[in-house]
Amino acid sequence: MRLGIFGASGRVGTRMVELALSSPGIELAAVFVRPGSPLSGMPVAGRSIEYRPADAAMKSHCDVIVDFSTPAATLGFQAMLGQKPIPMVIGTTGFSSEEETQLDSYAAFRPLLIGANFAHGFEAFRRAAIDFAGRIAQAEASVSETYHARKKAEPSGTSLQLANALRDARSQVMGFAAPEPPITVHREGDTVGVNEIRFDMGSATAKLVYRVHTLAAYAEGALAAAEWLISKPRANGRYSPADTLGG
Repeated sequence: MRLGIFGASGRVGTRMVELALSSPGIELAAVFVRPGSPLSGMPVAGRSIEYRPADAAMKSHCDVIVDFSTPAATLGFQAMLGQKPIPMVIGTTGFSSEEETQLDSYAAFRPLLIGANFAHGFEAFRRAAIDFAGRIAQAEASVSETYHARKKAEPSGTSLQLANALRDARSQVMGFAAPEPPITVHREGDTVGVNEIRFDMGSATAKLVYRVHTLAAYAEGALAAAEWLISKPRANGRYSPADTLGG
C-alpha cells in the first residue's frame, strides 16, 4: 500500500509516519506538512522521500492518504485535489455544519472515510454503549472525557458524537426525543484520552470506559481504516469507522 500522510508534523501525524516506516507492506509515498514548516525539504528518517507542502501541481501516486490536520487545512487540501479519485481517511475534527457539507461535496469525487476517533477498538466501544442505551432506555446516560491540559476546554468531537448516538438510541426505543446526555470535560497533564459513559438506573449504575495509553492507538486505527478503504474498490462517497466493522 502506497500511503500519503497529510498533517505529518502533528501529534498523530508524527506517529503515522513512524508506524508507516516500520510496517511491512507499507510504502510511504508522500509526507505533507504545512507551508513554512521547518521540516519542509528535509528527508524523512534519512530516506529519499522528503517532507513537503502540498500544492496544486503535485503528482501523488498514493493508493490512499490519511489526514490528521485542521478543518481549514483539510478543506484546502480537498479543494487542491480537485476531482482526483484518491481515497482518503480523515481524522481531523471540529468541522462546522457548513464545512461538513463541503466534505460531502468532495466525497462525490473520491471515497472519504471520516471519523472523530480512529483509536484502535473505539468503534466497538461506541457500539457497545449504543447497544446498552437501546436495551436499557430508562437508564440516564452521561458522557465524560479527559484529555491533555493543552486541549481546548470544550467537548471533543468524540464526546459530541457519543452523546448524539446515545440520545438517538434512547429516542428510538422510547418513541419520543430523549434529552441530550450531559458531557463533563476534564483536562489533566499529558493524558492521551479517556472516554467514559455512565448509565444511571437508580438502583444500579453501569460504566463503560475507553482509555488510550499512547497516540499510537490513533495512528494504528487510521492505518487499519486506510487498509479497509482500499481493500476493494469503493464507490465515491462518505464512509465512517462503523463501516469498517461491517456496519
